[in-house]
Amino acid sequence: MGLQWTAVALFLYAEIAFILILCLPLLSAQRWQKIFKWQIWSMMSSYWNKFFFAMIIILVVLFLDAVREVRKYSAEETTSDPQAQSHPNFHDHVHMMLFRAQRNLYLSGFSLFQWLVIRRIITLIHQVALAQGSGAALQTQAEGANEAAQKYMAENQKLKEALKDEASAKSSRSRLMREEVEKATKDLRAADDALQKSRVEVEAMKKQTQGLTKEYDRLLKEHQMLQESASNGPEGKKDQ
Repeated sequence: MGLQWTAVALFLYAEIAFILILCLPLLSAQRWQKIFKWQIWSMMSSYWNKFFFAMIIILVVLFLDAVREVRKYSAEETTSDPQAQSHPNFHDHVHMMLFRAQRNLYLSGFSLFQWLVIRRIITLIHQVALAQGSGAALQTQAEGANEAAQKYMAENQKLKEALKDEASAKSSRSRLMREEVEKATKDLRAADDALQKSRVEVEAMKKQTQGLTKEYDRLLKEHQMLQESASNGPEGKKDQ
């Protein structure tokens, strides 16, 4: 096996081991996301895409070379070359080279395929971690919204009860105020009647006072006239 194919085989084994590690149930997507956020990966992130495409190009070139070798030795195996009669081990050599070419084809093909699979798995792990994080955030938000809704419902129930109590208190206060207004109206009517009666009595007393005043004036005049006549009587007698 040549050096490049040994490297491809080791690369394939490393890919298989890495995929098995990614498939372990002990490491969740959140843990892989934390691992991928290490500082060493952030330092290598600028070179990751270049390395990824470079490996794809190398593996594609090796795969095409393996395809060429397989076609070459497959054609040699089917042709009747006169060299095969002079070399009795010629067919064995062709079979061996064809086997090696096919082996190299499988190594490069599976390495290329698993390299793409690893890239896809890492992308899916990242998406799953983000989805789980957003799902946990949404669940926390939903629980907070549920608690807030229950709190608001309890507050609304308290407000309804308070409004009912206030409405009943207002109705009782309005009933008491209505009774007080009716009582005040009755008192006002009674006071109005008493005022009217007092006015009538005042008018009667005023008329009576005026009559008494006139009678007093008349009596006073009569009294003065009697005094004058009494004073004039004896003097007239003396003069006679």
